Amino acid sequence: MQIHKYELFGQHLLLDVNSGTVHLIDKMTSDVLDHYKGGNEAEVLAALGGRYDEQELAEVLAELAELVAGGLLFAPEVSVPDTLRAEPIVKSICLHVAHDCNLRCKYCFAETGDFGAGRTLMSREVGEQAIEFVIAGSKNRRNLEIDFFGGEPLVNKDVTWDLIRYARRREQETGKHFKLTLTTNGMLLDDEAIQFLNEQRVLLVLSLDGRKEVHDKMRPDAGANGSYVRVVSNFRKLIDSRGDKNYFLRGTYTRWNLDFSADVLHMAELGTQLSVEPVVSTTGDYALQEEDLPALYAEYEKLAKIYFEARHSDKPFEFFHFNLDLNHGPCVSKRLAGCGAGHEYFAVTPEGDLYPCHQFVGREAYKLGSVFAGVVNTALPSEFREAHVLNKPACRDCWARYYCSGGCHANAEQFTGDIKKPYALGCELQKKRLECAIWVQALLLAESYQWEEEKKFHNFDYK
Repeated sequence: MQIHKYELFGQHLLLDVNSGTVHLIDKMTSDVLDHYKGGNEAEVLAALGGRYDEQELAEVLAELAELVAGGLLFAPEVSVPDTLRAEPIVKSICLHVAHDCNLRCKYCFAETGDFGAGRTLMSREVGEQAIEFVIAGSKNRRNLEIDFFGGEPLVNKDVTWDLIRYARRREQETGKHFKLTLTTNGMLLDDEAIQFLNEQRVLLVLSLDGRKEVHDKMRPDAGANGSYVRVVSNFRKLIDSRGDKNYFLRGTYTRWNLDFSADVLHMAELGTQLSVEPVVSTTGDYALQEEDLPALYAEYEKLAKIYFEARHSDKPFEFFHFNLDLNHGPCVSKRLAGCGAGHEYFAVTPEGDLYPCHQFVGREAYKLGSVFAGVVNTALPSEFREAHVLNKPACRDCWARYYCSGGCHANAEQFTGDIKKPYALGCELQKKRLECAIWVQALLLAESYQWEEEKKFHNFDYK
């Protein structure tokens, strides 16, 4: 019977947690829901009869009862689907084609690209075997994903190109369909690289932290020089060549730029597909602290208004974390378990070792096996498969659980030592970001449906 209601910019919103239904409500309805639990109308009238007209209260209660009857309010708990009990299949892999990098980003979780184990490059043999691993492990599944990652993958460009060609050839031979993604800092993104990646239909994640002073402070090259001018020039060419499609400008904000909405706006001058994430770190003067939360909450609210207004302007942009689909959200399995790390998704090191995801690489307790021997540590996939929100004490009663799916396992393990104990500061930021996203999407949907302003409820069911 869990609900979450809140007010943002004068608008009262209600989320029915289990059904995923969002309602735009008025103040009286919000007050009613402080008391109404379904079937206790007399109690509500006794509590609020002195504040509101009883006839109006009765009308609200009748509408709420209809929502309860329709499964759109106080919906029953979600149950674990059979797909999380069945034998897992491999859906995606992250190929670490280079444990080396030409930048020295201060917040890099990969320890400037080498993951603390020395600078190495993936061979064609390892990469091809990794592609065969995902093909075999995918069984009858057709749609698969391969991410080319580092370090900086273009440091190992020749092998990366060969593996992209190999994936496209095996795609034709096996009937599979590969979504290929490459994450790059942009330093080596020249005209030849742009042409090849466009021809091969590779989605690009372009690392940019916003304003020049912010980016250069956090992302210098090996000689401690700023990288902004060079990478922005290359990114402009790439974005123009694609007609502003099939890429993300992806940034990280830290304690040094708590005003990160300014960086989002700066990025929007370069492209329209944007994503900015909080830094995750336990050390460094750039690491976010609990005392920063009020400023960060205010910044997300500021960004929500900026984004909403931009959607009504002649220069709209997309902000990945505000793009919730309130009508058709993820399946139940994804709502419960998120990314599939460790049982559907694997990271592959240059040597061919398997880890649950790119952020676990180097944490030896989480080594699963190799692309040659397969998954040897057979207990770990089950542990990750069972680490869904209904098995996490901190998540079971959290209103945001079916949006964040329990958060990042790697961050949880880093901060708490347990993949079932979420990273608390990250949870707080996630919840605020979700409240802003729901506000944005609820109002956009209400506008698109041209619903009358005086209507009390607007229902968006994503089941």
